[in-house]
Amino acid sequence: MYSELPDFIEIRQSEETGRGIWTQSPIRAGSAIFVTKPYAAASSSSKLTSYCSYCFEQTGMNGLRRCTKCRVTHYCDFNCQTNDWAIHKHECASLQNWSKAAPSSDYPPPSDAIRCLSRMLWKMRKQGPYARQTREIASMQSHRSSLKPSAYESHTYLAHSLVQYLGLSSPGDMEQYSLSSAADLVDTISRFVTNTFTVTDPTLIPLGAAVSPVVALINHSCDPNAVVVFPRVSTDPKVQEPLMQVIAIRDIYPGEELCSCYIFLQAFVLTSYIDATLPTNLRQQALNETYNFECNCHLCTSTGLDPRASLNCPKNCGGSCPLPSDEHALVRCSKCKSVVRSVDAALDALRVGQEGLDKANNLQFEDPGKSIRLTTNLIPILTSAGFPPSAHPLLGLTRLHQQLLTSSFPNPLTQEHLDETIHTATTNVAGLTALFREGHPVLALALAELGKLLAVDEPSPRTTNKSVIYPPSGLPRLKLAYETLLRARKMLLIGFGVTNEGGQVGKEVREMIVALEKEIGVFRQGIKNVLEDTPKLKA
Repeated sequence: MYSELPDFIEIRQSEETGRGIWTQSPIRAGSAIFVTKPYAAASSSSKLTSYCSYCFEQTGMNGLRRCTKCRVTHYCDFNCQTNDWAIHKHECASLQNWSKAAPSSDYPPPSDAIRCLSRMLWKMRKQGPYARQTREIASMQSHRSSLKPSAYESHTYLAHSLVQYLGLSSPGDMEQYSLSSAADLVDTISRFVTNTFTVTDPTLIPLGAAVSPVVALINHSCDPNAVVVFPRVSTDPKVQEPLMQVIAIRDIYPGEELCSCYIFLQAFVLTSYIDATLPTNLRQQALNETYNFECNCHLCTSTGLDPRASLNCPKNCGGSCPLPSDEHALVRCSKCKSVVRSVDAALDALRVGQEGLDKANNLQFEDPGKSIRLTTNLIPILTSAGFPPSAHPLLGLTRLHQQLLTSSFPNPLTQEHLDETIHTATTNVAGLTALFREGHPVLALALAELGKLLAVDEPSPRTTNKSVIYPPSGLPRLKLAYETLLRARKMLLIGFGVTNEGGQVGKEVREMIVALEKEIGVFRQGIKNVLEDTPKLKA
């Protein structure tokens, strides 16, 4: 089994982490450890009309071919539609039956989880129970025997929806999917929930759900040495996207286990297990409730100060303090040992910030105006309470605020809106830099976003300083954009792979760097010409 694994990778059993994969050879940062196509994948409902249901290429509704029978799935062209037909012919019938049974014409199709799980089962049925990939699916971890009560509702919902979608009316109907009992059904759902990955675009925006038994072998660490990304860089028509690539984000030495983790923030839930920007207690809570295990990585077991749960020194000495709690109200700066006096204010800001972040996240698409008002009001509250950019929930609010500002650029763009977006993006980069190593794809993309914003043409460039230090204007801004994009490209080459040229974003950044080099050169030459043409003043 697991023929996609290279020869230098071996599967082992560990008392601490269970089954996982280890390397027998050194791996350089930025190397693609292995590449595989998901066993099954399904796009989210919101992406069905704008992304191909087979290759996940974004084309837009006008450029896609819609299935004329189910009228739900869309494809790039005839080739993608033909390639998907072996599975879609079953999916097509289920979608039609689902639509007929729907209470109204605008009733949505099943979730990406239900459709991905169904695609997985149809493929297993087609291949048979003894096929290599079927056995790989059956070998995935299941937590049926130790499900938490909090998971009962979601598993029950998935089971009922799956039975309805597949059109199963009796226990005998389940046997065609090698499900001989309700326990087998729950096992299958548990394997799916525990091992599902998120298909993303090259900027880590979620597109749907995917299952890959070989990638599921990778165990979790909140400080991973590898990530799972979808760079989408191949121009070979024979290469069938989406391709999952496991990339080393630091040098990995022989005898080390490969570990991955969630790689994005609250607004974008991604790959593998958990959001590493959360404090340890919240990460452990989510891991325990969803995956039924306690993480013992060095990040979770460290007794040092966690920048995710910290405050700035009250004396502004440059040091940090642990975030106070009801049990540990007396906290001191790690550098100058000053005591935090405003404990209640910090705890109140933490509570209000968490509630506001949850609400703003829920409103970001339904009512973006209200969401941005929330982030605008909450960020100063947490900042004034002493939260650094890396602390939760300030980092989540900052990231969401940047996203909302970017998506609401006015037409025409104003200097004030652009500068505020740059300020927010800079704060976001500062927070992520304190949490992630150089080359982490999240930090790389954040730097690329900041560099692109700095490179935007200024609507009203400042002719005088006016006491504004940041962001600069004119040539200094272009130079800062150039330097930021150079740093971003260096990280993108690691986070999305050197041989991938940093993925699609890496290629875009490279083109921007070349364009900025020319623009800065023209800018400097223009200044030189003006100086040469200006007569020297006589004393």
